[in-house]
Amino acid sequence: MKKIGNIISWLIIIAILVVAFNFYKSNNFNEFVRSEMELHTSEFKRDSEIKYSKADSYRIISNTTNDATFYKKVKVQKNRPYKVTCMVKTENVIPENNLSGVGAQISVIGTTEKSMAITGTQDWQKIEMIFNSKDREEVSIGFRLGGYLGKCTGTAWFSDFTLEEGTTTESNNWNFACFIFENTDVVVDGNEVKISMTDNDILDIRDTIKRFQTTVSDLSQHKMTANCYVYKIQEPITKLTYDEEFGYFVAAEDVENSIKDVVQQNDYDHIFVIIRLGNEKYRDDIQINDWIGLRIYGLLWNRIFKYQITKFI
Repeated sequence: MKKIGNIISWLIIIAILVVAFNFYKSNNFNEFVRSEMELHTSEFKRDSEIKYSKADSYRIISNTTNDATFYKKVKVQKNRPYKVTCMVKTENVIPENNLSGVGAQISVIGTTEKSMAITGTQDWQKIEMIFNSKDREEVSIGFRLGGYLGKCTGTAWFSDFTLEEGTTTESNNWNFACFIFENTDVVVDGNEVKISMTDNDILDIRDTIKRFQTTVSDLSQHKMTANCYVYKIQEPITKLTYDEEFGYFVAAEDVENSIKDVVQQNDYDHIFVIIRLGNEKYRDDIQINDWIGLRIYGLLWNRIFKYQITKFI
């Protein structure tokens, strides 16, 4: 009887150890800090069933709207370009109020630096975020379901993180992607504004792009070239971003879903997005200033930098 009792005791101990190990394994986030806008709302777990590679994936579930992230502080060199990549899978990710730029993404915590945001139900795909360290020696890299722009619901899995440090290239040959959005269909101050470019508009734009290429060569005394690749997009731009200082303008989040496939398949140094914001009928409806610079988050890298790869856990 004593031997049977010892066996039962060992089985209980083993069972407890297995339960404890599985609990640790599903909750071990490898020094990542977990953070939420709405505390105790989202669930952070390691997933051994849905994963991209051998290692368990990192999963965030938000059944109610939240901005949830897990992040890690990393050391960086000042004034260096960096690229962070990971694999992402999503299920029913829905941004609140149909916000652009909200979803499964990479971001530098406490800044507006971010990758594109993945929404809906998507299979595993690679996303990347480009940033410059500037005067920083340490940054917090976050893998996020939500965003600085707002919250969302759904489930996201993250895996295979890498951090890459780059050095600037010496090439003087620059490639420009020029996206012409032929149609604008936006709501401004509660009013729908629908505008389309004419054939003459597009001819004028193409002529301006050609003159830009010539000007770059002339001003640099043929030491620099600008190769412009023009893409016409018939799908209307349906959202403009508003800023108290600048008024309405095209932000990266407003166009990234329309252009990301082209950009990811090619190496471009700069991106131009050209849209019509007014005509005789709507000239007073969309207030804009002289110009707005557009930065596309996380889409430019190969042509600008050479880099070394570091595993990021």
